[in-house]
Amino acid sequence: MFSLRTLSLMVSSGLLAGCAVGPDYHRPDVPLPDRYQSAMQQRSATRPANFAVWWEGFNDPLLSRLVSDALARNLDIAQASARMTQARAGLGAATAALLPSGNVSGQASRAYQSVETPLGQVLSSTPDYNRYGNAYETNLNAGWEIDLFGGLRRGRQSALADYQASEADVAATRLTVAAQTADIYITLRGLQARLAIADAQVRTRQELLEKVQLLHSKGVAPEYQVRQSEGELAQVQATVPELLTGIDAAMNALDVMLGTPAGTHRTELTSAGTIPQAPLITSTGTPGDLLRRRPDIIVAERHLAASSARIGVAISEYYPKFSLSALLGSATAVSGDNLFSSGASQSAGVLGLRWRLFDFGRINAQIDQAKGQEAEALAAYRLSVLRATEDVENAFSALVNRENQTATLVKGEAALASARQSSFVAFRQGTASLIDVLHNDETLLQISDARAQAQTESARAAVATFRALGGGWQPSETDKKAL
Repeated sequence: MFSLRTLSLMVSSGLLAGCAVGPDYHRPDVPLPDRYQSAMQQRSATRPANFAVWWEGFNDPLLSRLVSDALARNLDIAQASARMTQARAGLGAATAALLPSGNVSGQASRAYQSVETPLGQVLSSTPDYNRYGNAYETNLNAGWEIDLFGGLRRGRQSALADYQASEADVAATRLTVAAQTADIYITLRGLQARLAIADAQVRTRQELLEKVQLLHSKGVAPEYQVRQSEGELAQVQATVPELLTGIDAAMNALDVMLGTPAGTHRTELTSAGTIPQAPLITSTGTPGDLLRRRPDIIVAERHLAASSARIGVAISEYYPKFSLSALLGSATAVSGDNLFSSGASQSAGVLGLRWRLFDFGRINAQIDQAKGQEAEALAAYRLSVLRATEDVENAFSALVNRENQTATLVKGEAALASARQSSFVAFRQGTASLIDVLHNDETLLQISDARAQAQTESARAAVATFRALGGGWQPSETDKKAL
C-alpha cells in the first residue's frame, strides 16, 4: 500500500512537471517515393484543371449543376456532417471538463406533522406547537477536478483529434460524392452514345435488308442473303435493351446521389449529350503531398492521434484524482423573510480524493487495450497512405492508356466508315458481295462502340485522377497545426 509520503511525492512531481502522462503524439513517417512511377503525358485537352472545382473543367454545364446539387443535397454528406456535429459536441464536453462547474439550487417546502407518531407526540407536548412547518433553502455550488496528471487534457486532445477526423471525413465524403456523381453522369453519356451508334447501325442494316429484299424480289439476290441480313439486323437490335437497362440504372443512381426519388431527373437526362472531355491536369505533386491533400489520409492520421491520447487517459487512472468543491447558501425553517439574514447563511468547502488504489489490474487491462487500438490505428494509417499512392498510380495509367486507345480508335473508325461506304456502293454496282458489306458493317459497329467506351473510360479515369489526388481539398488552419 502506498504511504502518505509516497502520495505527497507523486503529487509534488506532477505539479513540478506540469505535463500530462502518456506518450506525446508525433505523426509517424511513412516512406514514400519522390515521384510517381506513371508518367503523365501531354493530354489532348486544352483547358487546365482547377482542382478546387475540378468538375467544371469538363465544360459540361449539366454535369457542373448535378455535382453542385449533389454536394448540397446528398444524404451521405448529411450523415457525415451530423457525425461532425457530434464530434464537436464531444470536444466541447472535453474542454468543459477542464474548467470549474457550478450550479444554483433552491427549494421551499411546507410540511404537516402527524401527532400520532412518536415524534409528533413529543412535539405536540411543547408550548406553542404548530403542526405546520416551512423550510427555505438556496445554494450556490461549485466544483473543480484538478487535472494534476493530465488525464483530462489527454481526453481533450483525443476529442480534438476525433473532431478533426470528422471534419476531414466530411471533406472526404464530399469528394467521393462529387466523383461518383461525375462518374455516373459520364457513364450515362457513354451509354447514350453507344445507344445512338447501335440505333444508327440498326437503321443502316434495315436499309440494307430492304435493298436485299428488293433484289430478291427481282430474282437477283438469293434467299439466304435475305435471311443473313435479317440475322445481322437482329444481332444489332439485341444490343439495344442491354444499353437501355444500363441507362435506366445510371439515371436512377444519379437521383440517389442527388437525394431525390428515382425518376426525378429523367426528363432532363433523356436527351443525349456528348461524352465530356476531361481537362488538362498540369500539376500532380508528389506522393508526399498526398499526406496533406487526401482527406481520407487525414481521417486515418487523426484517428491515430486520438488513439495515442487515449493511452494517456488510461495511464492517468494510476494516479489519484483531486477535486475542490464549495457551497455558499442560506437556509431557514422559519420563514422566507429571514432567508438571507446572517443567521441563515451556510457555507462549506471540500477537498476530494479518488484513487483506484486496489484496481491496478483493471487499469493495466485498459492501458493494454488503448495501446492495441493505437497499433491498429497506426496500421490503418500506413495502409491508407499505400492505397492512396496505388489509387494515383492506377488512375494515371488508366488516363494515359485510355486516351491513347481513344485516339487510335478514332482513326480506325474513320477508315472503316470509308471502307463500309465504298463496299456498299460496290455492292449496289454488283462488284462486291453482301458478305463484304455485312463484314464492314459489323467491324464498323464494333470499333464505333469501342471508341465510345474508350472515350467514356478516359473521362472516368480523369475523374478517378482528381479523386485520387485529393480533389483540391486543403486542411483547415487547425488541421495544419496538428499536422
